[in-house]
Amino acid sequence: MGKVSKTDKKIAYDHMLCQLLDDYTQVLVAAADNVGSNQLQNIRQGLRGDSVILMGKNTMMKRSIRMHSEKTGNKAYLNLIPLLVGNVGLIFTKGDLKEVREEVAKYKVGAPASVGLVAPVDVVVLNIPTKINKGTVEIITPVELIKKGDKVGSSEAALLAKLGIRPFSYGLVVLTVYENGSVFSPEVLDLTEDDLIEKFALAPHMLINGYKNLLAVAVETEYSFPLADKVKEYLADPSKFAVAASVATGGGDAPVASAAAPAEEKKEEPAEESDDDMGFSLFD
Repeated sequence: MGKVSKTDKKIAYDHMLCQLLDDYTQVLVAAADNVGSNQLQNIRQGLRGDSVILMGKNTMMKRSIRMHSEKTGNKAYLNLIPLLVGNVGLIFTKGDLKEVREEVAKYKVGAPASVGLVAPVDVVVLNIPTKINKGTVEIITPVELIKKGDKVGSSEAALLAKLGIRPFSYGLVVLTVYENGSVFSPEVLDLTEDDLIEKFALAPHMLINGYKNLLAVAVETEYSFPLADKVKEYLADPSKFAVAASVATGGGDAPVASAAAPAEEKKEEPAEESDDDMGFSLFD
């Protein structure tokens, strides 16, 4: 069998990516810095069944996505293009997004601090400097050997190697979630029902505060709406507010009710007297 040309490889890759876009509506965009081929193979095996991992050059992925969007008329695919920055891969899945993310996180492996690497975390060594106090070794102070974001120097790498410390761990890290055209942070997957209930419980207060702020702006500016017009009217003539408050409390209805009560009592009294008269007439 002859060697496959680069053109044929690009065509096959384009076909695979377009097919995955048609078959899957959920995609996890994951950073793949310092992830080896063996580690990636283990992740693929762990996700086998409902997920597919696709790696490739960003330019090639962007081109395929853009062309497939034009071909199908589905503009939602274009939301993936801004996410393809750096060394990233796409995890197409039909499973539960949170479970897939947790499964991917299981395959992180420890790595030594090699010279020139950018530290993803702070590296603090706790066993230097030390002193002997009454037969015990005491830690005087922790030493921050490498700060997050700094490059590992030769002396730091040599010291950590002698101590047998592998301070870094690497694996696929989910950066963004794409679902049916919507893009959101993976932290959303960690929300529970209790979190949602708490958010909804605060909604009425948020609406009321928002209305108060809007009303305050309307009062101070020329912008207005029906309820704001009413407030402005009360502010211009406070006596109208007093009348409205009196009506709202039912102050005007009280005399009518009190006057109606005796009238009903008067109507009932003659009825009782007529009954008595009828009763006496039977004995006459």
